[in-house]
Amino acid sequence: MTSSEPSSLYAGFIPQFYAQYLVPILFEPYAADLAARVAGLRPTRVLELAAGTGALTRQLAQVLPHDVPIVATDLSQAMLDQAAATGSVRPVEWCQADAQQLPFPDQAFDVVVCQFGVMFFPDKVRAFAEARRVLRPHGQFIFSVWDRIEENEFADTVLQAVRPLLRTDESPFLTRMPHGYFDVSVIQDDLARGGFTLPPIVSTVPVRSRADAPHLPAVAFCQGTPMRNELEAQGPDMLQVGTEQASAAMAARFGTGAVEGHLQALVVLTETG
Repeated sequence: MTSSEPSSLYAGFIPQFYAQYLVPILFEPYAADLAARVAGLRPTRVLELAAGTGALTRQLAQVLPHDVPIVATDLSQAMLDQAAATGSVRPVEWCQADAQQLPFPDQAFDVVVCQFGVMFFPDKVRAFAEARRVLRPHGQFIFSVWDRIEENEFADTVLQAVRPLLRTDESPFLTRMPHGYFDVSVIQDDLARGGFTLPPIVSTVPVRSRADAPHLPAVAFCQGTPMRNELEAQGPDMLQVGTEQASAAMAARFGTGAVEGHLQALVVLTETG
């Protein structure tokens, strides 16, 4: 996570539920894809931003040669603690750091990677400028963001189920942050203002996500993301009510057994030149 606001939001029980429920449903299918893309770049030293509980980090540790150091950062120490507790197949350097003010010297890495984190950067241009600063000449910056929420069936179904419970005019967390940064023209402009002058390569990556039961995505989104905070703010029982309503909506749309839904993300690749 990045910035004091998201760091504080991903606290309490959220890291545990995030790792247990959200990672298998959302992040693991994309972690393998992004790690393979990083491996194809043949890096010698990799920096990961907004590593969360380490879904991508563990994949990188599997596919990169053992002599390629991996430095995995996140602003939330709670998320990093969860990541370190899960572990990886080889040593990784876990480091609490703000992507907008990285504690590394210039030109320290040849690949910077971020899975589903840049949407949370309060100042994306500043974070992109930091990524460029720590990259060597011809270094590469690769990251993924979620496409619009309507292209992500589990998140969309859960949000529609709980939205009436969120008695506020403010845009909900899911559309405000995770699914709020999908406009390619905006991403291109932010990268250019951050110093990446070469046009990025943007790929649309759809996958099918699976869960053993419809309540699992409901628990993942309602209790493993800051939607939990939104629901709890409505009253002491609203987290349970929201989770139950989301579970019922998932079952109504996808069935009562194992469920499968469409996910869609964008992968962006650029370099320093």
